[in-house]
Amino acid sequence: MTIESALEAIYTSLENDNKGIDESIENLKAEMKAAEMAEVEIENEKLPVPNRVGRNMLKSYFKKRGVKVSFKL
Repeated sequence: MTIESALEAIYTSLENDNKGIDESIENLKAEMKAAEMAEVEIENEKLPVPNRVGRNMLKSYFKKRGVKVSFKL
């Protein structure tokens, strides 16, 4: 799995009422560790709620799981 495919799995989970999102985040976290990345960039357009509140909720959710995110605006 690559970071891009892990992100696509997360986008798919978000579209499907967060089904399987925790597993997708763990996969992303493992890929980030292997690539020695500290932060991943998420595409704002692919979020179900692409406003500030949606980004902050998602950022908080990822942070609780040990993944630092930023957003492509």
